[in-house]
Amino acid sequence: MISLEKVLESGKFVVTCELNPPKGTDLGPLLDKAQRLENVVDAFNLTDSHAAHMAMTPLAAAHLMVDRGLEPILQITTRDRNRIALQGDLLGAHALGVHNVVFMGGDPPSTGDHPDAKPVFDVYSSMMLKAAKALQNGHDMAGNPLSGSPRFCLGAVVNPGASDLGEEIARMDEKVQAGASFFQTQAVYDAAAFERFARAAEPLRVPVLAGIIPLKSAKQAQYMNAHVPGITVPEAVMREIGAADDRVATSLAMAARTIGQLDGMCQGLHIMAIGWEAHIPALLTRAGIRS
Repeated sequence: MISLEKVLESGKFVVTCELNPPKGTDLGPLLDKAQRLENVVDAFNLTDSHAAHMAMTPLAAAHLMVDRGLEPILQITTRDRNRIALQGDLLGAHALGVHNVVFMGGDPPSTGDHPDAKPVFDVYSSMMLKAAKALQNGHDMAGNPLSGSPRFCLGAVVNPGASDLGEEIARMDEKVQAGASFFQTQAVYDAAAFERFARAAEPLRVPVLAGIIPLKSAKQAQYMNAHVPGITVPEAVMREIGAADDRVATSLAMAARTIGQLDGMCQGLHIMAIGWEAHIPALLTRAGIRS
């Protein structure tokens, strides 16, 4: 696979997808999914204890992907570790051949499977981008020199459906100034709202990969509307998936339609299939993104 950095620099339409490391030691299913998708996906996000549910560190999965010629993106949340551990993880990632990193805050532990865990949140995403940039320049966050410097392709997340778009763009700009070279967004279901975001973000001149979560049911849509900040699934979309006789076919058709509506507004897609990874090739073919 071509490095994510080179794909982004080429101006090519980029496709990434999200995979969750296991709650256990069996990486076979994850690696099998990745290898089945390597001809249609440019890079694979490996989540950091997704939804605050304890799972294998994504760094281990990312290293094993590199060994198989796959292109991982290491997700790092600031939820569970302080600045000392996070910087150590970055140095370790470089040593293991993992160079793509996306920073985010992460869901509160109280919402996960270890609700009594203490949240850390020592730093926020912009600070970690600055820390990664400092490491690349040969010193840590405290100004101490390094013996050898890492190299990264740094990314961050952005919410195009944020209630205060101006504030979200300001945070996005802060992340760009801190070193972010690409962004992945929250799931998009309203192309008109995304267009407003895209116009506001255009002056930043940074690649944006629009988030796509194929809807499995109206119940899923209702849950996201109620519990996931920044996601708004329109009523008409909920009715369409709720009335579907063939949920998979309808879901892929709806997602492909959304992708078509986003044409020209983004440089790529970030697909969060949540168990439907086997349908990603069909979705991309239907959307005319990959043959």
